[in-house]
Amino acid sequence: MSKSVPEIAAKWLRRRPENLTDAENRVLQSTIEHRPIAADINKAIAGTQSTGDRVADTIARVGGSWTFIISFIGFLIVWTIMNAWLLGQDIFDPYPFVFLNLVLSMIAALQAPIIMMSQNRQAERDRLDASHDYEVNLKSEIEIMALHAKVEELRSQEIALLCRQISELTELVQSELVKRGGKN
Repeated sequence: MSKSVPEIAAKWLRRRPENLTDAENRVLQSTIEHRPIAADINKAIAGTQSTGDRVADTIARVGGSWTFIISFIGFLIVWTIMNAWLLGQDIFDPYPFVFLNLVLSMIAALQAPIIMMSQNRQAERDRLDASHDYEVNLKSEIEIMALHAKVEELRSQEIALLCRQISELTELVQSELVKRGGKN
């Protein structure tokens, strides 16, 4: 394999070093140094999250689960039954359940932006994952092309060696035939 970024860039990417992205430079440098480029992006991201980020992710994870949905439906049924039938004249929130609507509106008003914050962070993680996948795939492609070139080089050397051996054997056979022809 070539020994410098410009050589590898020209040979495998067919580009000049000044036209390479930072990611491509990192990939080529890791190729030269024979070190892996794969990394655990989730681990790196987890170390940079604030408490608010973790809370928002937890709220989004819980709020988007079947457990939450079923529990909330259960809560709504209990609220409705208690206020419509069980409390009789001492109704806390009479039909049409204005207080319940207020509570639900406040929950939705708070939950929606928190879930959007979590989704924005997830989108950023996805972009980082895609970028990292590109780097890993590029390095794999370069390594495969280098291996292919090495196999072709070895094959060419083997063919050249076989041709020399055939030539030597041909000369040996011809000289042997000449010797035998002179004896008859």
